[in-house]
Amino acid sequence: IIPPTTPVTEPTIEETEPEPVVKTATIGSMGDLLMHAPLFSSKYSAEAYQPDGTYNFESLFKYVDDDILDFDFAVANLETTLCGNDNGYAYSGYPSFNCPDNIAVSAANAGFDMLLTANNHSSDTGMKGYKRTLEVVKDAGLMSMGTYASADEQRWEIVDVNGIDVGMVCYTYASSDTDGRPSLNGNAPVAEAGLCNYFCYDNLTAFYEEAHTHINSMNENGADVIMFYMHWGDEYHITPNTYQKAVAQQLCNMGVDVIVGGHPHVLQPIDLLFAEGSEHTTVCLYSTGNAVSNQRISEMTGLCETGHTEDGVLFNYTFTRDSDGDVSLSAVDIIPTWVDRYGNAGNYQYTVYPLETADMAENYGLDANTVAKAKASYERTKKIMAEGLSECQQHLGCEIRFAE
Repeated sequence: IIPPTTPVTEPTIEETEPEPVVKTATIGSMGDLLMHAPLFSSKYSAEAYQPDGTYNFESLFKYVDDDILDFDFAVANLETTLCGNDNGYAYSGYPSFNCPDNIAVSAANAGFDMLLTANNHSSDTGMKGYKRTLEVVKDAGLMSMGTYASADEQRWEIVDVNGIDVGMVCYTYASSDTDGRPSLNGNAPVAEAGLCNYFCYDNLTAFYEEAHTHINSMNENGADVIMFYMHWGDEYHITPNTYQKAVAQQLCNMGVDVIVGGHPHVLQPIDLLFAEGSEHTTVCLYSTGNAVSNQRISEMTGLCETGHTEDGVLFNYTFTRDSDGDVSLSAVDIIPTWVDRYGNAGNYQYTVYPLETADMAENYGLDANTVAKAKASYERTKKIMAEGLSECQQHLGCEIRFAE
């Protein structure tokens, strides 16, 4: 008798899905490195001007460099040219900016990865300074964006930040243009065409067409998200003008994820924008204010005597890749900053303070009067930023900074 057979079941290996790899990329943006002459002139600033005739600006960033280094990628606006002082131009501040090269080196040492070079002062020292600025920034180990040495160069970047491909573009407003050569800050048109990303307020249609082309190109080349850096708006106004709002809305409609603005030298609000005809949203910070400048209250007679020119932010935003491979904006935040000038004429020193420390007096050695100024700066920033930032953070489901 043959015993009944029991079907043999092969042992199975339990198949489990691997844990999804979630990647995040946090980018930080700081405002204008507005390099007025008192920040480096031997007549004013003994700290930046060295005894051997060289320059060093690292003291500007000594209290914010840890925050900058915490970002996966960090950007600031270089509001000066770097022409050297042996090309027919002396070192100078307003109205024609030409700063010693070390500002790029010090920015790199502080943790910045990119300097924006497209702004209304890009051609202050002619074509020599325009192109030499790019060389100095590159030699410091930094990326530049917005101005170019050749018309053949690509006008946008896709930056791999922790495995997330971030498409970036930088534009500045121009006073006018002639055959593709912008006039910046009222200067003569840039000598060669095709060297600057710019727009004119009286011909925004041309800008929208060009922006749309760049966005399509970045998407076709694998960009996961899109950012625009915009040099725009009215100086010393703490609210965006109608042009800024209109441009921001159009960029939102085109699918831009984050817009970071500069130029007004004061902070302007953050807005959450909703695309027309889709569910897409955009976070827009209209102005990051000054990172560094000599625009003290005492220097701003008749212009902006409210202290807002002393205020800035480290604006940071995080993109996240989810388990399906989709990338989206997941968090935004700010670190308020305040730049202080201390010492006496002939020995001025400048330092940017992050306004995040519970005891500034103890940690930074500040007296009561300086602490009071720092707290006033924080309150000015909160008043401008709180409402829009909270709306964006609530929409994204992240921690609300100014929760009452």
